[in-house]
Amino acid sequence: MLLSRELERMIQHAKWTPAKLKGFGVRTNLILADRVEREFSADQGVEMIPLGLYMIKGDNVALVGEVDDKKDSTIDYTEIRADPISEIRH
Repeated sequence: MLLSRELERMIQHAKWTPAKLKGFGVRTNLILADRVEREFSADQGVEMIPLGLYMIKGDNVALVGEVDDKKDSTIDYTEIRADPISEIRH
Protein backbone atom coordinates (compact mmCIF):
# COMPACT_ATOMS: atom_id res chain seq x y z
CA MET A 1 0.00 0.00 0.00
CA LEU A 2 1.39 3.41 -0.96
CA LEU A 3 -0.39 5.35 1.80
CA SER A 4 2.07 7.57 3.71
CA ARG A 5 4.85 6.52 1.31
CA GLU A 6 6.88 8.85 -0.85
CA LEU A 7 5.59 8.79 -4.40
CA GLU A 8 6.07 10.55 -7.69
CA ARG A 9 3.20 11.73 -9.81
CA MET A 10 2.78 13.49 -13.07
CA ILE A 11 -0.20 15.70 -13.75
CA GLN A 12 -1.52 16.74 -17.14
CA HIS A 13 0.57 19.92 -17.09
CA ALA A 14 3.70 17.75 -17.24
CA LYS A 15 4.99 18.57 -13.76
CA TRP A 16 6.91 15.94 -11.78
CA THR A 17 5.99 16.35 -8.15
CA PRO A 18 7.23 14.05 -5.39
CA ALA A 19 5.00 13.99 -2.28
CA LYS A 20 3.68 11.75 0.48
CA LEU A 21 0.33 10.13 -0.27
CA LYS A 22 -2.04 10.83 2.63
CA GLY A 23 -5.31 9.71 1.07
CA PHE A 24 -7.09 8.81 -2.16
CA GLY A 25 -10.54 8.21 -3.60
CA VAL A 26 -12.12 5.79 -6.06
CA ARG A 27 -11.65 8.28 -8.93
CA THR A 28 -7.91 8.70 -8.29
CA ASN A 29 -8.44 11.88 -6.28
CA LEU A 30 -5.28 12.33 -4.19
CA ILE A 31 -4.35 14.05 -0.93
CA LEU A 32 -0.61 14.78 -0.99
CA ALA A 33 1.64 16.21 1.74
CA ASP A 34 5.15 17.69 1.52
CA ARG A 35 4.68 18.20 -2.22
CA VAL A 36 7.61 19.62 -4.19
CA GLU A 37 7.50 20.55 -7.87
CA ARG A 38 10.62 19.73 -9.88
CA GLU A 39 10.94 22.22 -12.72
CA PHE A 40 13.42 21.06 -15.37
CA SER A 41 15.52 23.40 -17.50
CA ALA A 42 18.04 22.85 -20.30
CA ASP A 43 20.08 25.83 -19.05
CA GLN A 44 20.04 25.40 -15.26
CA GLY A 45 19.70 22.64 -12.72
CA VAL A 46 16.30 21.40 -11.59
CA GLU A 47 14.44 24.01 -9.53
CA MET A 48 12.71 22.60 -6.44
CA ILE A 49 9.53 24.52 -5.55
CA PRO A 50 7.95 23.51 -2.20
CA LEU A 51 4.13 23.41 -2.45
CA GLY A 52 3.05 21.73 0.81
CA LEU A 53 -0.36 20.03 1.16
CA TYR A 54 -2.47 19.52 -1.99
CA MET A 55 -5.71 17.87 -3.01
CA ILE A 56 -5.63 16.78 -6.66
CA LYS A 57 -8.70 15.84 -8.70
CA GLY A 58 -8.24 12.43 -10.32
CA ASP A 59 -8.99 13.81 -13.80
CA ASN A 60 -5.65 15.67 -13.62
CA VAL A 61 -3.53 12.66 -12.67
CA ALA A 62 -1.60 10.98 -15.48
CA LEU A 63 0.80 8.77 -13.51
CA VAL A 64 1.50 7.74 -9.89
CA GLY A 65 4.42 5.62 -8.76
CA GLU A 66 6.45 4.82 -5.64
CA VAL A 67 9.83 6.54 -5.17
CA ASP A 68 12.92 4.71 -3.90
CA ASP A 69 14.03 7.21 -1.22
CA LYS A 70 17.59 5.84 -1.09
CA LYS A 71 18.17 6.23 -4.84
CA ASP A 72 16.39 9.58 -5.01
CA SER A 73 18.54 11.03 -2.20
CA THR A 74 21.74 10.24 -4.17
CA ILE A 75 20.70 12.35 -7.19
CA ASP A 76 22.20 15.84 -7.44
CA TYR A 77 19.34 17.67 -9.14
CA THR A 78 21.42 20.88 -9.45
CA GLU A 79 23.56 19.07 -12.05
CA ILE A 80 20.69 17.73 -14.19
CA ARG A 81 19.99 19.59 -17.43
CA ALA A 82 16.88 18.59 -19.37
CA ASP A 83 14.24 20.21 -21.52
CA PRO A 84 10.93 20.67 -19.70
CA ILE A 85 8.43 17.87 -20.29
CA SER A 86 5.77 18.74 -22.86
CA GLU A 87 2.15 19.05 -21.73
CA ILE A 88 -0.04 16.00 -22.14
CA ARG A 89 -2.57 16.41 -24.94
CA HIS A 90 -5.77 14.43 -25.39
